[in-house]
Amino acid sequence: MDKEFAALQTVINKVIEFSVNYSFQVIGAIIVLVVGMILGKWVSKVIGKICYRRKLDITLSKFLASIAKILIILFAAIIALGKFGITIAPFIAAIGAVAFGATYAIQGPLSNYGAGFSIILGRPFVVGDTISVAGVDGVVEVVSMANTTLINEDGIRITIPNKHIVGEIMHNSGEYRIIESSIGISYNDDPEKAIKVIQSSLNSLSDITKKPLPQIGIENFGDSSVDIGYRYWVPTQKYFRTLHATNMSVYKALNQANITIPFPQREVLVRKESS
Repeated sequence: MDKEFAALQTVINKVIEFSVNYSFQVIGAIIVLVVGMILGKWVSKVIGKICYRRKLDITLSKFLASIAKILIILFAAIIALGKFGITIAPFIAAIGAVAFGATYAIQGPLSNYGAGFSIILGRPFVVGDTISVAGVDGVVEVVSMANTTLINEDGIRITIPNKHIVGEIMHNSGEYRIIESSIGISYNDDPEKAIKVIQSSLNSLSDITKKPLPQIGIENFGDSSVDIGYRYWVPTQKYFRTLHATNMSVYKALNQANITIPFPQREVLVRKESS
């Protein structure tokens, strides 16, 4: 029993000694960490507001705000460790060694983050742009360090790892997509009249942009028709809806103008040989 009391007394003495020697350091470290977190959050909000006033891209704004917050909290943690007389040099060396060894195991995620960093700084596209890359297309909804999220007209979200974006051929059409269509008219009809009818039809549709203006002209001379091609720009989220409405409008307008839309024809010549 005496040994147990002696051991307990030793533990109590150690706790009292630690409290006397390090209580102020512990309290100071906690205060530094709390202040660092509060200050980091406040600086992050301030940077976000400044970027908003400057009308910077939302992805770049979030990135700058996050970096500032992380740096302030990291600096506060270093100061807190210093309260106990702990130097961070060994920790940095250890982290560097672990990171070097783990690089080979996580090359995929690291390449995504590296590509995301390149996208955020280079800004080949921003939130709200319409891009076509890696065989898919849609409006950019979110750009993060690891991946980019697109959303198409059907409301489907498409997540693309950033490493499949950087270094690939990408089409960025801003907020709009281009539609290219054509329709054939008879060789007996006046193509200039048909172009004016199609132009009037396109101008009557509100979803077709006026800048840039639609482009209309003779596209090809087919076997059975003169093909009139027309190109126009529409909001990405209304692509198919506008395409279908435009085709119906053009078809009705040509019929009302008595312009023939021919179907493919072939002439067959039958020769009768004398017996």
